[in-house]
Amino acid sequence: MDQEKIGQFIKKIREENNLTQKELADRLGVTFQAVSKWENGKNAPDLGILKQISDEFNVNIDEILSGKRSSKKDSIPILAIIITIVSIMLLVVFCVLKINQSDYEFKTISSKCKDFKITGSAAYNKDKATIYISNVEFCGKEDNVVYRKISCNLYETYNDSKREISSCSEEKNMNLEEFLKKVNIKVDHFSSSCKDLTANSLSLEIVASSTDNKQVTYTIPIKLNDTCQ
Repeated sequence: MDQEKIGQFIKKIREENNLTQKELADRLGVTFQAVSKWENGKNAPDLGILKQISDEFNVNIDEILSGKRSSKKDSIPILAIIITIVSIMLLVVFCVLKINQSDYEFKTISSKCKDFKITGSAAYNKDKATIYISNVEFCGKEDNVVYRKISCNLYETYNDSKREISSCSEEKNMNLEEFLKKVNIKVDHFSSSCKDLTANSLSLEIVASSTDNKQVTYTIPIKLNDTCQ
């Protein structure tokens, strides 16, 4: 799967329909950072979004995957499309989440904080759970301050005990929006079961230090949508 070709094709579709990245994101129900990552070849839409793009803009999924339009006589047979889609599913699960078993269940995760929009997922089976946060978007009061350092820390709280399970940081002048575009968090072997996953309280803490040594801290509670089965 060539993410760059897919991204350029999505960009072409967007421009042909006179849409901004934000307008396309709203139409597909994702963040504009997600659209930006697609178009820059840093990520690729999941299968549900690919199907939605196909329906919304009247293009075949195989055209999106190949990054070019094809004539009817050159179109891939339905069976080949199905095989391609299944292959992508396996590739995404293996490469992005590093999951090698087929008995995983997936749940989306999001933010309990109205000032932040989080896109992510949790994958679990009877033995372990994995967390993946792909996008964090600030939608609160405008913050255009240029910070000299910004860090993010993912915490879990269990039985009143708090521990850091992942972190990221940038030590160069940038604003909060620029930093959040770079946030991409993955935690393998997070817990031993889905029960543990739901029992643990997750939060993402963002600490920004300005050039005059003032510090701003955002604490974002995270929730698992739906319950484990």
